[in-house]
Amino acid sequence: MNNTFLNEDILLKVEKPARYIGNEPNMCVKNPDNVEIRIGLCFPDVYEIGMSNIGIQIIYELFNRREDTYCERVFSPWHDLDKIMREKSIPLFTLESQSPVRDMNMLGFSMGYEMCYTNVLQVLDLSGIPLYSKDRSEDDPIIFGGGTCTYNPEPIADFFDFLYIGEAETRYDEVLDLYKKYRHDKRRFLREVSHVDGIYVPSLYSVQYNQDGTIKSFTPKYEDVPSIIKRQVVTDMDSVRFIDKPIVPFIKVTQDRVVLEIMRGCIRGCRFCQAGMIYRPLREHSLEYLKDYAVKMLELTGADEISLSSLSSSDFSRIEELLAFLIDYTSVKKINISLPSLRIDSFSLDVMNKVQDVKKSSLTFAAEAGTQRLRDVINKGITENDILSGSLDAFRGGWNKVKMYFMLGLPTETAEDRDGIGDLCEKIAETYFSIPKEQRVGKVQIQASSSFFVPKPFTPFQWASMFSADEYKNMAGQVKDHIREQLNQKCIKYAWHDPDVSVLEGVFARGDRKLSELIETAYHLGCMYDAWSDSFRPDLWEKAFEICGLSPAFYNRERKLDEILPWDFIDIGVKKEFLIREWNNALNGVITPNCRQQCSGCGARMFEGGVCFENKN
Repeated sequence: MNNTFLNEDILLKVEKPARYIGNEPNMCVKNPDNVEIRIGLCFPDVYEIGMSNIGIQIIYELFNRREDTYCERVFSPWHDLDKIMREKSIPLFTLESQSPVRDMNMLGFSMGYEMCYTNVLQVLDLSGIPLYSKDRSEDDPIIFGGGTCTYNPEPIADFFDFLYIGEAETRYDEVLDLYKKYRHDKRRFLREVSHVDGIYVPSLYSVQYNQDGTIKSFTPKYEDVPSIIKRQVVTDMDSVRFIDKPIVPFIKVTQDRVVLEIMRGCIRGCRFCQAGMIYRPLREHSLEYLKDYAVKMLELTGADEISLSSLSSSDFSRIEELLAFLIDYTSVKKINISLPSLRIDSFSLDVMNKVQDVKKSSLTFAAEAGTQRLRDVINKGITENDILSGSLDAFRGGWNKVKMYFMLGLPTETAEDRDGIGDLCEKIAETYFSIPKEQRVGKVQIQASSSFFVPKPFTPFQWASMFSADEYKNMAGQVKDHIREQLNQKCIKYAWHDPDVSVLEGVFARGDRKLSELIETAYHLGCMYDAWSDSFRPDLWEKAFEICGLSPAFYNRERKLDEILPWDFIDIGVKKEFLIREWNNALNGVITPNCRQQCSGCGARMFEGGVCFENKN
């Protein structure tokens, strides 16, 4: 299929033209004239990032299984093509049929991180679609969104007609059936779709503010509109169909491998982790499902690597049997197995020994905090002894490279906790040198890095404060100075993420509807691809805050427990009372057992007839 809008001259001028041509193996092809609903499915980032997202493949196939629907993909054009499209008035188009996005009946965004918000506006703008839902006519597509960001949709609420809160497999058929019924009456459709569980229509709600800028009230405008939106959950994981025809990109994408989702949810209860709360309860695929799916996907794609996907793969109840099967199958076919999110223990190291080549890759420890006191505050669930004994076993097993991940700015953090980052790294190095010299492999390398804590909705830390970018830089500087000036080992390297990005992420994570104007202003100033360090412009964001009369400090302050939060109208199943209890436990350094050790009454029992559930294999 020839590209309708990009001729050969244009394609030769842009980086990676294969981002825009479509026609990949297993791409869905339908006659647009033979369907009733046309959907543009957008991941608001470049093609390589979007095509690495398993959610995009799931939703793409979910929609295209319907005979009456044609779902086509849309991605954000990179800076080079964006400039050309504006200069030549080229409308943004879909990959499948090369049709203008504005010709779609619906345009859906999958949003996994807050720093994509200006790219949502880029897609709308290049498509010729008004940015605000209130400015769109009957001729414009219905704009909807899903993904992790919808757990606080308020900063982007004014741009969307509706947002889907929950797992995609449960309610979209109802939504599309309603669209067919009311397709010529957008206002009626939005009123009716608001009755579907998990669907939030921002225009049907009114927000009032107190004089201090906090929310006074959040109420439906009509009696039939629900006051609470309930998150939608797949209760039987094996009911989720295989991806029958996974699209195989022509170019290397960020996650260039088969992704095997083994379960959803997590038992650990880390107090900073949003995913660990919003995906409760733990739900596993059966072993037979996973065996069949792995083989089928590897055969369909021809991939040379398969990765296990979950929040904590070691907690999968059939992990040993699954890995035994995968090792047996992949060793013959020379396929690599990738094992992210393993806990560092003797079992995990034994597993990694079996699946990795003779040349050992680096081990990753997500310690998060430098002292045991602070790890207890965040309920990390690992001790210093776990880390050091795991390191010793790893060094004896032939590893010599360790990556250590930490967070700075955690609740109750002190200077001693920050010094503890370097101290812990030095203790790890010392375990290496405790091994007889003849048993060591190469030179030990320890790479420590820090991100900056961002309080997220529906976590026990959703009330916590953040710091300014300068304060974060000072914290990181303290860690670096301690490592450089006071530690004996020179094998420790330290780096940190950009604190300006974290501060802005914190604003969006807990922001309200007043931020829509901020996002629009920043976009028009030139902000795009804010998740990319080379593209992020803190100076332009600072100017946007000034223009809009808003302050990052207001959004990143500590919240009062009785304050109305922008996301309080969403029910994820985990009760607010539990989060408050966990917040108080954190302040007192009290550990909460994981879900297999003891039920803590979080509220996730509301699913599946009032019982926390895991699939029986």
